[in-house]
Amino acid sequence: MTKFEDKLEKLPIKTIQHPFGDTEYYKAVHIKTLIAQADEEFQELKEQHGNQAESILLMLEEISTLKSQLQQQALPVVPECVAEFITKIKKVHNSLRFAFNSKFNECPAEYWNEAIVWQLNNPDEFARAWLDGYEVEKPQLFYIGLPNVYGLKNKILVSKVENGTIVEFSNGKNYALKFTEQEIKSIDERYWQFAVPVEDGE
Repeated sequence: MTKFEDKLEKLPIKTIQHPFGDTEYYKAVHIKTLIAQADEEFQELKEQHGNQAESILLMLEEISTLKSQLQQQALPVVPECVAEFITKIKKVHNSLRFAFNSKFNECPAEYWNEAIVWQLNNPDEFARAWLDGYEVEKPQLFYIGLPNVYGLKNKILVSKVENGTIVEFSNGKNYALKFTEQEIKSIDERYWQFAVPVEDGE
């Protein structure tokens, strides 16, 4: 039984007698009052639930905003050696704890020790990279620009290396090779003094 029906039962009933039997009915004023009360209660409930619904909508909007902000947060940028370190360790199903407990020279791979040094210096970024993903840092590239001894307008840039020996040069950047610092020094450390940074878009 609803609240309205319960109140309706308690209303005084007027009885009219006639030859075919008695007729019972409620006074109109009582019915109007009861309907008005029911309407007020309905409006109160509507406002309460309306406020709750509005609160839920606001909460959902806040969640959506926070989610969007989290998605927009830049992923940590890690060197290539760290990216390889994480990939290899995850591939054999080892944990983040294993990664943090890894020691120097446990693996003969070139990237290993360099990655551990970076991890020790950047523990928070390493953990985020492990858990959330990462972007691989683009290494700075260089041309080898040798002194211009032929009176040419542009620098003489290295364009070909074979077996660790420079064998060809280029007048300009169109055919010049791009090297990392490590690659230049592996040819000959003396060439590092002629390193020319590659600019964006080149």
